[in-house]
Amino acid sequence: MDLVLREPTAGDAPAVGQILFTAFKAIAEQHGFPPDFPSAAVATGLLGGLLEHPGFYGVVAELDGRVVGSNFLDERSQITGLGPITVDPAVQNKSIGRRLMDHALARVREHHRPGVRLLQATYHNRSLCLYTKLGFDTRALLSNIQGPRLNLTVPGYDVRQATTDDVDACNALCVQVHGHDRHGELVDAVS
Repeated sequence: MDLVLREPTAGDAPAVGQILFTAFKAIAEQHGFPPDFPSAAVATGLLGGLLEHPGFYGVVAELDGRVVGSNFLDERSQITGLGPITVDPAVQNKSIGRRLMDHALARVREHHRPGVRLLQATYHNRSLCLYTKLGFDTRALLSNIQGPRLNLTVPGYDVRQATTDDVDACNALCVQVHGHDRHGELVDAVS
């Protein structure tokens, strides 16, 4: 197996997007969940955005000259966000995911980041086992609930679109709840 890890280029977006779509769709459907992305085009658009954004670092895995996986680091804030990480289902269970994780975590250490976080689908035990072996601890469980907007109002509370004037207050809330800054992500989310 001639596996090469390298920095991705904009031209890698279609390949890594297709792998993201296919890999996430396969594991979700194996467990009776809807896919994370409605199409490969949506997954490709997401990863294309990460490839172009200066706050994200990416790595691509090539096996015998063919792109077979990728991993990304969100470096916009103090605590690094890891993922999405994907490996083509046709070549899974060959330590490619482990190599992508080791590479990303080495970068976190090299840049002296105080911590790294990731979001894990609880039904995907194989990757959960890898993350546990790499030293990650479960901190919170999340539920993804989908459906139509309820269009409800709560008396005494206004819900509105966030503005740049809200970033500092939102970041203070992140520090209070999570214990760390997320300023870079909030600035991008608001803009």
